[in-house]
Amino acid sequence: MSLPNRPVDPALARGRAALSRECGRYERLRREDVHDGWDMPEEGTVFRTEVSDEVPRSVISYVRSPDLPFDRSLNPYRGCEHGCIYCFARPTHAWLGLSPGLDFETRLVARPTAPQVLARELRARKYSVAPLAIGTNTDPYQPIERDRGIMRACLEVLRDFRHPVAIVTKGALIERDIDILSDMAAQGLARVGISVTTLDEALSRRMEPRAPGPKRRLQVIRRLVDAGVPVRIMASPMVPALTDPELETILTAGAEAGATSASWIMLRLPLEVAELWQNWLETHYPDRAARIMNHLRDMHGGEVYSSKWFARMRGEGPYADLLAARFKRAARRLGLDRDQPPLRRDLFCPPPQKGDQLDLF
Repeated sequence: MSLPNRPVDPALARGRAALSRECGRYERLRREDVHDGWDMPEEGTVFRTEVSDEVPRSVISYVRSPDLPFDRSLNPYRGCEHGCIYCFARPTHAWLGLSPGLDFETRLVARPTAPQVLARELRARKYSVAPLAIGTNTDPYQPIERDRGIMRACLEVLRDFRHPVAIVTKGALIERDIDILSDMAAQGLARVGISVTTLDEALSRRMEPRAPGPKRRLQVIRRLVDAGVPVRIMASPMVPALTDPELETILTAGAEAGATSASWIMLRLPLEVAELWQNWLETHYPDRAARIMNHLRDMHGGEVYSSKWFARMRGEGPYADLLAARFKRAARRLGLDRDQPPLRRDLFCPPPQKGDQLDLF
């Protein structure tokens, strides 16, 4: 049976961005709840994070999108407690029969055997090495990683195999793994992208309620850079008429923290994200909601989102072109208009296992 699709009392969703448990698009049946007053929640009750485990048969997901700079990725978790309202990964929770809204933030799935499965896949004879992207869907350094440690265990596998990895995160917990990342970076095997959407602490708390604040993310950049890890500042996503006025300021802060390259992406609203985002806008910024949505429609041919290759992440038209020009100019001025160093593939070498025939020479 699908979950109720009624809005949730904001008082019960404190610390969360979504305000509904709208049914996923794959659910055949929907139901409307009518409260009879008998099961009123206790005062102070809020949505708690629940974590279930999954045993995956494979963990490397291969992608064939021509506008992405990688062809494979790994996700230690499904769902993300950071709860960023704009997250384009929210619709993936519908595949589980769960809500892309509050369920995406509160009903998480961990993959504790991911490190073992990863090692098995890397040992396959047909495997051809290429950089593995982590954090492209859900954040590997979300709060539950502190207890579960799945991301760290995956990094240990990649280190032992001398396999290249590119990580994207907002999580300060990545500092815990500097020992591994600095060693891999010294061999040309690791690089990191840190996403900073806004420098406004209040806006960040509303939009990304359980992610570290912007100042903390800038500190993470500095610590990684000091440890020799190449870091890219990611001004993503840029929200027209809300966060895009900060573009140059974000890039400047990233450069001052030590980032050596930069990127940006326009706000994307695929599938269920569009309604969740618009509800959030009407709740927190009703005075500019129409303006923001009109800009997005202008960039996507009248729709709130278009999945067109190469345009889906930047948009098209005068507003998108202006933002792209601003980014290019600021990045050049700050010395951020360069690619991160290429990751090495030639060092890849599966470590010996018990029972392996050792080389004589």
